[in-house]
Amino acid sequence: MEFTNLEMDLDGPVGSIRLIRPQRRNSLSLETLNELIAAAAACNAREDLRVVILSGEGASFCAGADLGVIAALFDSTMAREALEDMADLGRRMADAIESIRAVTIAAIHGHCVGGGVVLAAACDLRLAAESTEFSIPETAIGIPLAWGGIPRLVRTVGPSAAIDLILTCRVFGPTEARDLGFVDRVVPVIDLESAAADMARIMAGRSLYVIEQTKAAVLAATNEIVSTSGSHADAGTMIGALSDDESRRIAEAYFDRFDVR
Repeated sequence: MEFTNLEMDLDGPVGSIRLIRPQRRNSLSLETLNELIAAAAACNAREDLRVVILSGEGASFCAGADLGVIAALFDSTMAREALEDMADLGRRMADAIESIRAVTIAAIHGHCVGGGVVLAAACDLRLAAESTEFSIPETAIGIPLAWGGIPRLVRTVGPSAAIDLILTCRVFGPTEARDLGFVDRVVPVIDLESAAADMARIMAGRSLYVIEQTKAAVLAATNEIVSTSGSHADAGTMIGALSDDESRRIAEAYFDRFDVR
């Protein structure tokens, strides 16, 4: 399987998926989201796969949704149904990553922003380099956090911390992320790749049956606390921002500041 924005290696029990848009800080274009969905399906087709390490090439793990995609939503004259389908692609991506049968480890460095946080949250485990900067800027852009990001954040950091991080849009580091429960381990950036590989090697010794049953039990318990089953409605909430005057004014100012168009 060939991709434009990903590199994938599924040779053996430990596989890898790497985002390769370093010139765009591995931001998530529509094409990238579709490729991640396809990559998840390819992982589930491999009976020998036990662990998958997800990472980003260059200076960042993932800078979130491509701002061009968000601007296109605000500029589009498409019918609402088509807009909602476009806005829902990120939710389908996160669900696909979460549904990978193998254990997924996000190896995070540099910037992990917005949709990148959702991507990491969809993985089973998260390792972060000491220099990582996290942020969730969606509300500063004039849109709600979508893609099932809110229930996944509430699962890991709790409701009050989720509200804080989403509505302040502040930058937070890996130590705070670990203290909140979002990150499992923090390591020097030079050790990030080897730390993820070491963790993967240990887990690769477990049977696929045990891995699948463990993941299923954990996910079932998690869904009893905070379910993502209603996240398909996120697209409608996001599209609602397109017709909200205040949200549009905030978005226009944001796009102008960063010369998105």
